[in-house]
Amino acid sequence: MRYDSIVEAIGNTPLVRIDPAVHGLGHIDLYAKLEMLNPFGSVKDRAAWNMARDRLVTAADGGATVVELSSGNTAKALALLAGLHGLPFKSVTNRMRVPEIKELLLLLGAEIEELPGRSECLDPTDTEDPLTRFHQALAEEGGAYLHTDQYFNPRNTEAHSTGTGPEIVKDLDGRVPDWFIACVGTAGSSTGVARVLREHDPRVGVVGLVADKSDFIPGIRTLDEVHQVGLFDPATYDTIEPVTSDEAIDGMLTLIRRCGLLSGPTGGAAYHGAVRHLRPLDARLTERRTAVFIVCDRAESYLSYVRQRRPELLGRPPRKNSVESLGAEETARLAKETTVEEARRRLSEQAPPLVVDLRGPHAYAALHIEGSVNIPDELFAELVRGGLPFARSRPVLLACPVGERSARYAALLTRMGHPDVRSLAGGVVAWRDSGGPLVRD
Repeated sequence: MRYDSIVEAIGNTPLVRIDPAVHGLGHIDLYAKLEMLNPFGSVKDRAAWNMARDRLVTAADGGATVVELSSGNTAKALALLAGLHGLPFKSVTNRMRVPEIKELLLLLGAEIEELPGRSECLDPTDTEDPLTRFHQALAEEGGAYLHTDQYFNPRNTEAHSTGTGPEIVKDLDGRVPDWFIACVGTAGSSTGVARVLREHDPRVGVVGLVADKSDFIPGIRTLDEVHQVGLFDPATYDTIEPVTSDEAIDGMLTLIRRCGLLSGPTGGAAYHGAVRHLRPLDARLTERRTAVFIVCDRAESYLSYVRQRRPELLGRPPRKNSVESLGAEETARLAKETTVEEARRRLSEQAPPLVVDLRGPHAYAALHIEGSVNIPDELFAELVRGGLPFARSRPVLLACPVGERSARYAALLTRMGHPDVRSLAGGVVAWRDSGGPLVRD
């Protein structure tokens, strides 16, 4: 194949059958759509090019800056596309959570601006959030930015309804899969592919996979977060199911070690969620059926993510005292929660608990509970691995955005022997919504 430009290599990725000996499904042929083989390394190459292609020449003539609210693959693809046209690129985010992605963006020449924000991701309904205000300013006409707006731009979805979806049908010799399983981030790929598949056959089963509420998987939002995305429509999915980071890593290992696919954790989550959903259906089948999932990107950018959660996979000793070592049942049994009303009462007492805010420093700086101390969860995880970070004699109240992460840490510290550590139910969001006082740095 010969191209005049690298952008011509975007799309037409392979559809590869997974060996039944690996997934164990007796009546279902499971296929992986290898979006990691796009030239910039991910499924986001399609959306980035489709959102920017018609505006890049004009932007170059006007000396504009390409900008996107992204800390991942969309930012990476846009940085490369901007560079092809001699344009600067700016990534705006509340928090860069994967060090390799941040370093790669800097290598690509991107400017990274981490804005303070009241939650861990863009919430367009929160008009007081600095990130939301920035997003609104970018939408104004005549600005100095080319804003691709991945969370609301219909061209994100269109990239997959005109590309990814038709390619799947073509590679299945004109047939439509019985199931399509997709992780939900911006919802562009799942919505676009589902749309075109259902145009061929409305009976296609569409499964949306989200990150477990108390977990983080790069590129996937939790169910609470995904409702903030303008492209998300719950009617797209027949069912929406959570996946944990442990399940995502297990799936990634299977794809890498058994299938020769250098998948990242999002692809691992898609594989694990697909097999988990299909297994009970497979047991009742007597005829052959077909299912497709997407491998979104590659493993190399997520070694620190794996190292943090499963260090033994990289030849390092297992980490003690980690929330990853807690199961759901143990978390539910050990985690003690405090309502906002009860927390406000306890904080007014003569010996109030120590309030630890686990959010990122920018979110903390924007608004926080007065008197709280900020220890971002990554740093807090390191402190806890060394033993109890607080004296047993002082009560502790942990707070995170929505109360999920803090509940797991409360369970862990209780297991480690702290007699009075609690999680703020509903997190800082519940505190704010109930009218609890917040201060700004």
